[in-house]
Amino acid sequence: MILEIITPDKKVFKGEVSVVTLPGKNGEFQVLKDHAPLVSTLAKGNLTYIQNDKAETILVDGGVIEVANNKILVLAEAVLEAA
Repeated sequence: MILEIITPDKKVFKGEVSVVTLPGKNGEFQVLKDHAPLVSTLAKGNLTYIQNDKAETILVDGGVIEVANNKILVLAEAVLEAA
């Protein structure tokens, strides 16, 4: 899957990932390969993705996610820190 994380002022990340865990408004959820199409709002919290068997975490300050055709687009209001 391709994950792209964008804020209003910059592109934070774009790359191939195997799983993404997101802070949804109604709780944490994961997106795996071949996930059904989805649009959801995000709360402030940790966005974690696995790339090349290594987990990376970014703290986002809310936003929107769109999932379609094995592409995950995260439009984050802001990235507060990258762990």
